[in-house]
Amino acid sequence: MNKKLIGFVAAVTLLAACKSEVPKASKEDILVANMDTTVNPADDFFEYANGGWIKNNPIPAEETGWGIANLVQEELYKRLLHINEEAVKSKKAGTDQQIGDFWFSAMDTVNIEKKGVTPLQPEFDKINAIKTPQDVMMQAAHMHTYGANVFFGEGPSQDEKNSEVMAYHMMQGGLGLPNRDYYFNTDERTVRIRTAYPGFIAKIFTLIGVDSVSANAKATAIVAMETKLAKASRKLEDLRDPYKNYNKIAIANLSSVSPHITWPVYLEQMGVKHVDSVIVGQPEFYKALDNVLMTENIQTLKDYLTFHLITTFAGTLNQDVVQANFDFYSKLIRGAEKMKPRWKRALSAEEGAMGEALGQLFVKEYFNEKAKKRYEDMVENVRNAYKARMEKLDWMTDSTRKKALAKLASITKKVGYPDKWKDFSTLKIDKGSYVMNVMRANQWWNNYYMDKLGKPVDRTEWDMTPQTYNAYYNPSNNEIVLPAGIFTVPGRMDDELDDALVYGYAAASTIGHEITHGFDDEGRQFDAKGNLQNWWSASDEEQFNKRAEVLVQQFNKMMPVDTMHIKGKQTLGENLADLGGILIGLDAFKQTEAYKKGEKINGLTPLQRYFLGYALGWLGQTRKEELATRLLTDVHSPAKYRVNGPFPNVPEFYEAFNIPAGSKMYLPDSARVKLW
Repeated sequence: MNKKLIGFVAAVTLLAACKSEVPKASKEDILVANMDTTVNPADDFFEYANGGWIKNNPIPAEETGWGIANLVQEELYKRLLHINEEAVKSKKAGTDQQIGDFWFSAMDTVNIEKKGVTPLQPEFDKINAIKTPQDVMMQAAHMHTYGANVFFGEGPSQDEKNSEVMAYHMMQGGLGLPNRDYYFNTDERTVRIRTAYPGFIAKIFTLIGVDSVSANAKATAIVAMETKLAKASRKLEDLRDPYKNYNKIAIANLSSVSPHITWPVYLEQMGVKHVDSVIVGQPEFYKALDNVLMTENIQTLKDYLTFHLITTFAGTLNQDVVQANFDFYSKLIRGAEKMKPRWKRALSAEEGAMGEALGQLFVKEYFNEKAKKRYEDMVENVRNAYKARMEKLDWMTDSTRKKALAKLASITKKVGYPDKWKDFSTLKIDKGSYVMNVMRANQWWNNYYMDKLGKPVDRTEWDMTPQTYNAYYNPSNNEIVLPAGIFTVPGRMDDELDDALVYGYAAASTIGHEITHGFDDEGRQFDAKGNLQNWWSASDEEQFNKRAEVLVQQFNKMMPVDTMHIKGKQTLGENLADLGGILIGLDAFKQTEAYKKGEKINGLTPLQRYFLGYALGWLGQTRKEELATRLLTDVHSPAKYRVNGPFPNVPEFYEAFNIPAGSKMYLPDSARVKLW
């Protein structure tokens, strides 16, 4: 998935050291207006392209980073705010009523403060009534139905080895810290977060009336219990192996991994039906969970459920809970200095609850058919460029090449918005309790996905809303999904953007990136029909891994914050997709009239504007705390390294900016990645 975490850009021509003429900034051209000419592009292309904008746009106190994704989101916020305000005024039933009432409940701070955590009291009562480990699991299963994913992760999705069938998946989860590394890493930053965690837990308990001594004792016990689950959890890079994380087990035989957990009963409680087996991602985790449930003090298990119930819905509760949750997760872990205004937080919650309902209103106003066609055509141009590149590969055998080309031709494109919209008519939303609206929305989604079990796979469905600034590749469907929001350039209409900019910004960093995911270290293991099946010859697989390892080692050397390095194996899929996207996006751009004419715009050649257009997708800066968090929890490299990392492997980059040997952005030909 191409997570546009941060980014924006500026411009450049040739190295100052080469006595080239530097273009004068134009208010109209964002590829010129944001450059920093004091930086040599051969030393740090990202800073050269983006530095002017970065210097003039500090990170707002309520943000953990600030860049193009945020600028796009600001535009989306304004558009969605307008939609909500109009919905509140509307007397129409259906979608308008749901949007208007959700918005009203989220903004009704008087009612929210008055009720505090009391809307959760029925759930507190159920937890307090627990007497046995079996009761614990029954309540945990119930909590999963409304979005509190305690103890483990789960949900329906396509069977990796039979993409025509919806399967039920069970995976590791249930931790209060971002992932297992936070429980064990010894660097100063992680230790500081881990040390503060018990205090945060205790704070949550005191906010619901528990005395401080008891609250501290509960917190200590919860952390000790979660640490046992964390110890049995796999590292992020190990979760990228689809074979090791595919363990199909008959429901009747789940006792082989969890002998004391009566899974058939709990699965039924969660709504699992029409399947006789499940896919367990990490069996060793479920053995540890079984042991925890049988050996842990019942009160600790109950306290764990209570704590996670509150934090799951913290953003919908009274200000004291909201503030405590923010101080730990957003301020301490991610570095935000100030909370976002309520209206923005409400829009984010609404997006999760019923974002596609908003999307129907959004696309009517903000993404026309002309724009949709431009990007649909661009997908085909990029696909054709990838085909031509595959046909020329000297390391791939003909048998594997034939299958790779078949898979490429089979990739389905979804651009802008879905042809068929989800029906939210059965979702109950009213002007009452904000937290109850969110819980009912979560229950609606749980029922929606569970209802897929036993039915044919719906390959027309979208898993992102049209207004999302993101995109994804789905290996089981062999599809790329490109929402309207991902093509947005802040402050510009689509027809104002030249092809060179757009091919870098969209064809490379989004379209080419997502298509390449079908052939990255993980995606390449799925065939043209979306099934996990090895269609590579042994020699081709060896060649792929050998060439990909060069990229792993390149990124292993990069150190974005403090002494923390990028993990090349953990980020390999995204790094491969970035590099592949740049290469095939460029090949596609070379077929356009804009490239062939070679006309400069504001002193920049088409080739230069292409690379700057790509960098435009990553303009921005990020707080150190957020960078550190992402290095532990994200499969994407930080934005700066998604520009400076792949570019030295692209021959045309040297041509475009006269990158001399010996400069920081230079790699000798023998050290470059040569895969696609």
